[in-house]
Amino acid sequence: MREGQCEGQEAEVTGTTTVAQVMAELAELDDPKTRRVNERHGDDHGVNLGRLRALAKRIKTQQELAVGLWATDDTAARLLAVLICRPKAFGRDELDAMVRETRAPKVHDWLVNYVVKKSPHAEELRPAWSADPDPVVASAGWALTTERVAKQPEGLDLPGLLDVIEAEMKDAPDRLQWAMNHCLAQIGIEHAEYRARAIGIGERLEVLKDYPTPPNCTSPFAPVWIAELVRRREEQQG
Repeated sequence: MREGQCEGQEAEVTGTTTVAQVMAELAELDDPKTRRVNERHGDDHGVNLGRLRALAKRIKTQQELAVGLWATDDTAARLLAVLICRPKAFGRDELDAMVRETRAPKVHDWLVNYVVKKSPHAEELRPAWSADPDPVVASAGWALTTERVAKQPEGLDLPGLLDVIEAEMKDAPDRLQWAMNHCLAQIGIEHAEYRARAIGIGERLEVLKDYPTPPNCTSPFAPVWIAELVRRREEQQG
């Protein structure tokens, strides 16, 4: 908290806020304990995400500031940039570059889910990214495919996707494997005609079968995930 600022009050963030001002505030929010926890998951920042979201709420949407924060290459700044940007303001090549230079898992996840999925370029980028040799970029393509499986499956070759998952998921790098597994589960959840095959693939490959799952959470192991989500839907419908 800045000197002279009373507890419970926060300085107003205006449209003239500079990157330097925001970076200074992020530095104040950095907490060593939070940083240690985040670094275990590959995210090199120490800002509590609740506080980061509160800062974004005060700043509101500012595309120019978001671009400036992204350019700092600082993880917390990039997370904030994702929250205050205008997703549709980015061009295709800008999004492609941003995904390729993003290594921190949380930034990658937020960028794909909060920005790319809302972009008019998402469908153009989806197949290009899915086939990319960089597994992090490919995982972004699979995340977009999973979104289509759930919301707009028309035109997707679902049996073909299952073929690729069956052939490649077992040996895929972690982040790509996770994305492909999510797509497998989504196919099984959303499309009853492919459910048995999706469950069978999951059972044979055993990807994430032993993943530690907290109580009251659903396992990411596809057969369990599919069965649980289908059960919940049937209960809601019946």
